Amino acid sequence: MQPLDSQKASPYAGWRRCLYLMLEPTARQAHGLSITNRFIAGLIILATALTILETEPAVRALAPSLFVTAEAVLALAFLVEYVARVIAAGENPRYRGLAGRLRFMVSPWAIFDLLAILPFFLTMGAVNAFALRLLKLIRLLRLARLGHFSNAIGDLYQAVRGRRYELTVSLMVAVALLIVTSSVIYVLEASHQPEAFGSIPRALWWSVATLTTVGYGDVTPVTAAGQLFAGLTAIVGIGMIAMPTGILAAAFSDAMQKRREQAEHDNNK
Repeated sequence: MQPLDSQKASPYAGWRRCLYLMLEPTARQAHGLSITNRFIAGLIILATALTILETEPAVRALAPSLFVTAEAVLALAFLVEYVARVIAAGENPRYRGLAGRLRFMVSPWAIFDLLAILPFFLTMGAVNAFALRLLKLIRLLRLARLGHFSNAIGDLYQAVRGRRYELTVSLMVAVALLIVTSSVIYVLEASHQPEAFGSIPRALWWSVATLTTVGYGDVTPVTAAGQLFAGLTAIVGIGMIAMPTGILAAAFSDAMQKRREQAEHDNNK
């Protein structure tokens, strides 16, 4: 027979366990998100969409009270979710007890959760319009919270981590190309366009725009030699962009393949 204290604690423990299974994706044995997490993900997307739409005066003028009411409802919903996550965190041995809960509250994802709801409660009655808009931008951090619910984030992290040497080499090549191209265009164009190419730091903007194949067109060479070199730089830029892209694509594909193989292995058990 269980002690009296255990019997008293068991209802709370069972309720906390239920919350943990609903809110923590890694605790589920089944694949995919729980219904609760799907609902929360939908709220995050809705809240972010409202934040974006609210910045357009014409849209906001159509129903100003709608945005205020929706933000209040969403803020309360996210506050309830945040409190539930703090309570449910006790199922993880690392976050048990008061010290464990505090440790959970200063973890990166918990801080994102808190920053996502603070602006609404901090800006009620605010008179500084600029500060109000600035704080409301923090609501876009709700998108980052979708990382709670997606194994793809972990796969991407592993892909970057597994190819960090190759990515570092490609970054070094990119920096070297930026320095070389900006130096050469400085030599070719400085006397003709001192405002745009009068120094290597000034020419660096052109190198960035050209090597990334953006080519804004605000700064362009005027000499024949400069234009020829610009064409070569643009061609080299295609390869510079393709190199890290190919590395990441291959690494991400490998990570996804490993996940599929692991899932098939688990299903065959």
